[in-house]
Amino acid sequence: MSDRHRGTGHSGPLLLGAIADDVTGASDLCSTLAGEGMRTVQTFGVARGADLAEVDALVVALKSRTAPVARAVAESTEALEWLRELGARQFFFKYCSTFDSTPIGNIGPVADALMDELGAGTTVVCPAYPTNGRTVYQGHLFVGDRLLSESSMAHHPLTPMTDPDLVRFLGHQTRRPVGLVPYALVRQGAETIAGRLRELEAAGVSYAVTDALVDADLRAIGAACALLPLVTGGSAMALGLPENFRRDGQLRGGTERANVPVPDGPVVVLAGSCSATTQAQVKRMSSLYPAIKLDVLAAQTRPGTLASVTAQAVALLAGGPVLVYTTAAPDEVARVQDQIGTDRANELIESCLGELARRLAEKGARRIVVAGGETAAAVVRALGVRVMATGNEIAPGVPWMISRGEPALALALKSGNFGGPDFFLQALEVTK
Repeated sequence: MSDRHRGTGHSGPLLLGAIADDVTGASDLCSTLAGEGMRTVQTFGVARGADLAEVDALVVALKSRTAPVARAVAESTEALEWLRELGARQFFFKYCSTFDSTPIGNIGPVADALMDELGAGTTVVCPAYPTNGRTVYQGHLFVGDRLLSESSMAHHPLTPMTDPDLVRFLGHQTRRPVGLVPYALVRQGAETIAGRLRELEAAGVSYAVTDALVDADLRAIGAACALLPLVTGGSAMALGLPENFRRDGQLRGGTERANVPVPDGPVVVLAGSCSATTQAQVKRMSSLYPAIKLDVLAAQTRPGTLASVTAQAVALLAGGPVLVYTTAAPDEVARVQDQIGTDRANELIESCLGELARRLAEKGARRIVVAGGETAAAVVRALGVRVMATGNEIAPGVPWMISRGEPALALALKSGNFGGPDFFLQALEVTK
């Protein structure tokens, strides 16, 4: 092992180094890789000096999805530099399965920068996630049986997705040529896909939007990517990558998920997302367990509000799981935003739930379920967690993540739109 690797705290070969543009998406990717037999950990930003022993795959979680383009590029290239220091054999850029971005970025600019740094000629672009209803056909992204532009993502407040044509949409974000690997070729398997990628590279095409309808397609695409320095996509795009390392003798063992025990202790659920999915989950859990609604406006105007909510939650935790939420219906959200502004409302939700997580952990909470990508980032930051191992999956894309260090905490970091109405209840069952 080189002295450089000793200085980073990593021992042994790191096979896959990944960069995720948000915290919940990083956990989603961790679950995919762990489910294919890779010992996978997640860090929050670059974590030099952290204990990364016994790791096959490392996923660096950033908060770059909606950041200014220059910052997203800078943070992503810094993460790449660290992963290269660790000796990663291949790199993965993970973005959302709904391709959340704007016509100017950040997917294209970040991918451009990563390709420049790695000297990559071409890479795949595939946000497909069939298990969660995201598929790509003829270069068009579908959510369920509807085009992306006809889904709720068309009305997203930050990244409204009104163009489902990924070739065209990505073309607005990059000066590099964008091409297509159509389903007629994908269904023929890895060799045909690899041949198409070689053809596109020879023609000067940098990005190959790749169709996929089922997991078997993603595994074939993954096999075709064995020699690519950079792969990009949603978390499911990584399904076929571990087998490449296993086939080459670099990854030992089968596809069993490593057993990472969930720490014992009280369970708290913190819901900051206002998506319809999270609203249903809050309604379901609050019908069975104690629930506290945190008034965001009160938290801003009345000192002591957070201390009062903390005291209530601590008292309730003695008897079992408790839910604390800011989740609200669209009309209530609009009313709060009208009064204090959208940015301030979001900042309050994140800061309040992050601080609440910190206080509850100090009072003994050891298992924390978080709903909402921005909320998850705030909670992780407030808790000061740097590195987490990947535990059992609660639902597709949402595993328990176990912090390294004392006290050990189990975090379930859920995108607002993930899971069914019983997701919070499922999380309670997986801890048993």
